[in-house]
Amino acid sequence: MTSQSPNDLAARVESAAALDAPAAALGSRIRELIPDGPPKDALSGKWLGHAVHPLLTDVPIGMWTSSVVLDWAGGRSSRAAADRLLVAGLLAAGATFATGWSDWADEEAADAAVRRVGLAHAATNATAAVLMIGSLRARRRGARGRGRLLSLTGSTVLGLGGWLGGHLSYSLGAGVRTRAARPPA
Repeated sequence: MTSQSPNDLAARVESAAALDAPAAALGSRIRELIPDGPPKDALSGKWLGHAVHPLLTDVPIGMWTSSVVLDWAGGRSSRAAADRLLVAGLLAAGATFATGWSDWADEEAADAAVRRVGLAHAATNATAAVLMIGSLRARRRGARGRGRLLSLTGSTVLGLGGWLGGHLSYSLGAGVRTRAARPPA
């Protein structure tokens, strides 16, 4: 049995040509939905001088991580706070996803590795969000133990999504050459 390194996993995702057709179609659709102009500039971070997506990722990650910590170490008195953090993370995820999709659509057409890893990154993070929604539903139905396990699983999946996002930025250079980084014309 051979052990795979994280670089091996990244290389496998980068070379997953089966992702090309759905990713290219999705990228094209996103570019149609978010054409150049003020909404695109806002999502891309032109007003800030760099991408907004990396900043926003800290909000759901932080909220969900804090919720998990309270779930497992906070005791009964922290249940309400853990639940509120879970909801706050879900609310922040919408803007985080929108900025990420916008940034990805800018680059996916020119770089197959970015196209593939970006789709895997988004799918992983969407899975984490679905698990968090499941956690919230379980909690509201009185199945607190199931809710805790779902959010712990969601946080684990979110870690994988974050690793893929880091690979996009630091290894593939995605987001380094985006609209936000370009000087105004």
